[in-house]
Amino acid sequence: MSTQPIPTTSIESRKKVTTRTLRLKKRRAEPITMLTAYDYATALAVDKAGIDSILVGDSLGMVVLGYENTLPVTMEDMLHHCKAVARGAKTALLVGDMPFMSYQVSVKQAVRNAGRFLQEAGMDAVKLEGGRERADAIRAITSAGIPVMGHLGLTPQSVHQLGGFRAQAKEAAAAKTLLEDALILQDAGCFAIVLEAIPARLAELVSKQLDIPTIGIGAGVGCDGQVLVTHDLLGLFDRFTPSFVKKYANLHEVMFDAIAAYKDDVDRQLFPASEHTTDMKDDAWEAFVRMLD
Repeated sequence: MSTQPIPTTSIESRKKVTTRTLRLKKRRAEPITMLTAYDYATALAVDKAGIDSILVGDSLGMVVLGYENTLPVTMEDMLHHCKAVARGAKTALLVGDMPFMSYQVSVKQAVRNAGRFLQEAGMDAVKLEGGRERADAIRAITSAGIPVMGHLGLTPQSVHQLGGFRAQAKEAAAAKTLLEDALILQDAGCFAIVLEAIPARLAELVSKQLDIPTIGIGAGVGCDGQVLVTHDLLGLFDRFTPSFVKKYANLHEVMFDAIAAYKDDVDRQLFPASEHTTDMKDDAWEAFVRMLD
């Protein structure tokens, strides 16, 4: 791992990233960066690093709330965490993940819930999973003035239908369907599409076929951008690590060591020390003692 400092542009000098920014980056063949955040402090750090877009993903169900998958996550969960992120990030494009059953029941419900992400939670756009079966909802949401990011390949909300968290579109027919779905989502109005856990050569071909940007996760370097779950990148989620993740730190271990050291200091009465303690002047203390008498 490089120990050289990484230059960043001050937040004050950066312009707000928009959907147009991402389209221009694709046109100029400039990679797009995206990470997840679920709280104020993480959003501050991600924004300060100059990441183009922050996804408040329903992955928070697993890495923050401890669920086995994303299915139990509710609209209220998502809005709560989106509000925290919006308070911390000022320049990144903010995308809120629409949770399971918030857009599948009806187009009307999909539009209403998508609107809440912008109106109540301060998001700039929403993301939803699925291909051609979501085209009507995407058209309606974008017609309401709400930018939509699509998501194809491994779609976690369909984990039971897919038979688990595994790579998708590895056979010819499935690859053709995915390409068709990507074109349908583009025509329906998506400003970008996440491609998750699909063959790299397929992701590269889809990216070249589309006018809108693709954001890859486990889909190779041929996408227009990349996204990772920040808890995976930082080594904060200890339950498992997807094979496509590069760990840039192991903060779970750092946290454990720090907490264990704190416990040891308290057990041995080394903490709090005098420098961590507030005291009274002698005359004030003596006056207090006299009051007790």
